[in-house]
Amino acid sequence: MIKRSFLGTSLLCASLLLSACSSSEKRENYADLAQSELEVIGDKKASEWQALDNAAPVSYLTDLIQDDRLNQLIQEALAANPSLQKTQLTLQASLWSIKSQHGDSLPSVEAGLSAGKSEGSDTSYTADLGISWEADLWNKLAQSEQAAEKALASDEALYQASRDTLVANVMKSWLSMTANYRAIEIETKRLALLESNEQLIVKRFRNGLGDLEALDEARTSSSQSRSDLVEYQENLAIERRNLQLYLGTSDSLALLPNVDYPNVSLAFDDLPTQTLHRRPDLKAAFLDIEAADLNTSVAYKDMLPSISLSATLSETAESPTKALFGSPIWSLLGQLTQPIYQGGQLKAAAEIAKLETAQAYQDYKDTLLTAVNEVESTLGQEKVLSLQTKHIRDALTSSQKNLAQYEKKYRNGLVELSDLIDAQTTAFDLEAQLDDIIYQHLSNRVDLGLALGLGVNKE
Repeated sequence: MIKRSFLGTSLLCASLLLSACSSSEKRENYADLAQSELEVIGDKKASEWQALDNAAPVSYLTDLIQDDRLNQLIQEALAANPSLQKTQLTLQASLWSIKSQHGDSLPSVEAGLSAGKSEGSDTSYTADLGISWEADLWNKLAQSEQAAEKALASDEALYQASRDTLVANVMKSWLSMTANYRAIEIETKRLALLESNEQLIVKRFRNGLGDLEALDEARTSSSQSRSDLVEYQENLAIERRNLQLYLGTSDSLALLPNVDYPNVSLAFDDLPTQTLHRRPDLKAAFLDIEAADLNTSVAYKDMLPSISLSATLSETAESPTKALFGSPIWSLLGQLTQPIYQGGQLKAAAEIAKLETAQAYQDYKDTLLTAVNEVESTLGQEKVLSLQTKHIRDALTSSQKNLAQYEKKYRNGLVELSDLIDAQTTAFDLEAQLDDIIYQHLSNRVDLGLALGLGVNKE
């Protein structure tokens, strides 16, 4: 009889092991595919991006602009931005969730004390202590915990991406405030000159030296300039309010723009160590693949046998003391279970997990292509804006020389006032255009640093 029982148990174990082998399935290693794609695209693009001018080396996004006031604003935003703080709290909750999940692989202990009384008998007390533990036979619980850790690491990378984006927005908003302030200054000078010209035209008209068309044109130009000035002033106020949102404050009194643009640097000679590998969104996408792959393994192992052990100590006595400290009766139970039929739910869960891993891989490819596109777009703008800055600066220099000649000729009566006004308008237009291109260039440098994954120091 014992041999027959042992034989049956052996056959059961063998069948369970066979089912364990059959429940596993070869899967695509999407993590290796993602890594190889990053290396191929990254090395190829890095060689293309390397063919640029050299500049001072930088390690972080904040190294692009050296300004004490800006650094203070960045620290205020990182400390008080509500959206960023909410994300940080979510990460802390996820960390505690992982610690809670870790307890699944540890034994659980429960203790209880109960009292009961029936008619014609004394009160009896029962104390019990139960210990249960599921053996991680197939490393399923460990992989489930690893998947949760990968998911948390992905969330941390996205949190870092949020920090980087916030700092970039603060820097660009701060630059935009300077741009609008300088636009107001330029337009104020233009308006003063237009009003002076208008008064001169009125005086000439009264002396019979002009016509109504010239006066109307002068008044039109002055009114247009006043309209532009109002727009620039409101743009400055809008940018100040945007910066308030980033800082998480409603106090705008201290948000004063800089009078001049800061110096911005970016290291192009150090691109091999500042390529897409530093982008936190790519890190998050790669970690999502690893987490999904681990969840797929767990889904397949849900179809495997499981072993659980439980032990119970129990004592019943007429007093709580004897029930707690008497001689308890113990029992030990070992259980081996194998899912046989659940309507295809376990198989479906495994297939869904495989598809989610494939989706995570496609998300990674999309993130990688987006990252390459962002770098190449900002590099293209870098070249264009550099050339535009040079050409408009040369044009402004020529325009200012031309204006000086027209002023001299006008004083000598060699040119008409309208010709002088045209030269003045051209000079002011070029000055405003150059100032706007300088702002776009500086803002694009911030975007380029963000696209390359320069990021923000975690400390």
